[in-house]
Amino acid sequence: MSLLTVESLTASYGPVPALFGVGLKLDAGEVCALMGRNGMGKTTTVKAICRMIASSGGLRFAGRDLHGLPSHAVARLGVGLVPEGRRCFRDLTVEENLIAAARSGQWDFGRVTELFPRLGERRNQRAASLSGGEQQMLAIGRALMTNPRLLILDEATEGLAPIVRQEIWAAIDRIKNETGMAILLIDKSLRELASVADRAVIVARGETVWSGAMDALTPDITERYVGV
Repeated sequence: MSLLTVESLTASYGPVPALFGVGLKLDAGEVCALMGRNGMGKTTTVKAICRMIASSGGLRFAGRDLHGLPSHAVARLGVGLVPEGRRCFRDLTVEENLIAAARSGQWDFGRVTELFPRLGERRNQRAASLSGGEQQMLAIGRALMTNPRLLILDEATEGLAPIVRQEIWAAIDRIKNETGMAILLIDKSLRELASVADRAVIVARGETVWSGAMDALTPDITERYVGV
């Protein structure tokens, strides 16, 4: 049984339809790239999974129907979200940000700061004083501290310096290889996605238009649905 199953998912922002039939499946330990051009429904799909927007259709996590659950209950089931735009608690220190989200499990303060040493060095600094890249590391670390079964990363490297992007991609690769955690990734870098993802799902105009193994993703398909 798949860890996450999304079938014929529809959603709207008030009277404006946004999703018309998104489908994807993600197994435990699998990394899936959720791809598509801007405005095609990727982030809305993530919001629906995390119950941040009302939706209809099939939506199950670890055998549990997510419809009707508040977002905090979905998080407690084991869904960890790193949202677009980081959204750290700016007035809290690095350590306080991490501890605020902590649940028992293999990911604790020591392991997160081993993955991102900069966070250990800045443990007593307020999040507002960190660079954009450090705030992104903090957002990822905070999600890991919930010890999720599924980690969702929405544009985790957007707008960051190349060297910081490399650090974050290396961390994602380590999470995949060392933990077996399921990961759902949204990012614009096809090269980096191809290096870590097992499968890809492409959405266009609010519905799934292609899904399959990452190595089956041809240049023609990416040019048609992903390229600018």
